[in-house]
Amino acid sequence: MKLLRVGARGAERPAVLDANARVRDLSGVFKDVTPDWLAGGGCGALRNLNVEKLPLLPSDLRIGAPVSGVGKIVCVGLNYSDHAAESGMQAPEEPILFLKAGHTVQGPNDEIVIPQRSKKTDWEVELGVVIGRRALYVSEADALDYVAGYCVCNDVSERAFQLERGGQWDKGKNCDTFGPLGPWLVTVDEITHPQNLRLWLDVNDRRFQDGTTSTMIFGVRYLVHYISQFMPLEPGDIISTGTPPGVGLGQKPPVYLQPGDHIHLGIEGLGEQHQRVIASE
Repeated sequence: MKLLRVGARGAERPAVLDANARVRDLSGVFKDVTPDWLAGGGCGALRNLNVEKLPLLPSDLRIGAPVSGVGKIVCVGLNYSDHAAESGMQAPEEPILFLKAGHTVQGPNDEIVIPQRSKKTDWEVELGVVIGRRALYVSEADALDYVAGYCVCNDVSERAFQLERGGQWDKGKNCDTFGPLGPWLVTVDEITHPQNLRLWLDVNDRRFQDGTTSTMIFGVRYLVHYISQFMPLEPGDIISTGTPPGVGLGQKPPVYLQPGDHIHLGIEGLGEQHQRVIASE
């Protein structure tokens, strides 16, 4: 099932795609795709729903992030060995973790704002893992039982803030608009092999990233298990699992986003994002 949230920012309603990719209104069934709804088994409760009987919605409505009230995004750095190499860094022996706060989350097609004083704003297409119930100290064997579904993430990053300003990576990862999610939360019954998905990203119609989740150093199952040893994963949290090679930092010479650029990215089975880049006011 492909769940989405549509409408003006802050007033989104839940919806679902039918077999013909038309948007159907779910607001008469439940209020929103929230952490509490996920924790209560909301995705499972929809399995027997006759989607074709739901009201149709206009296809041109704005799409919001597929989950409301995301608490945190746990990002995994350098999780593709070829991306580590292009960044001039060694492939890690254990997952590198950093956090993005919920304020970065926005819809998949909302504008990306280049921060003030930024010169090195960059892109990263990533597989997002949506947590469906609280996970703490879970085994690797049971880890996927805590996953509600998957989505597309663009882990937008400001490289100078991230790598040249001291401290940890957070300064370059938590700028406003740096966490586009969606368009859909695709439930686990549709994505049975998360380690075999193609992902790609274009800037101004030029293909920069073209990879597959099969080349992750640490797979989804291991990441859910590993992260839960250090912090609880709550319903509605997102794990952003790392990016394949082709980021702007890795180009020779480096290429960074400029106002007016258009980003187009997607993951097989999970949909596509389109973002226009604008300057900060």
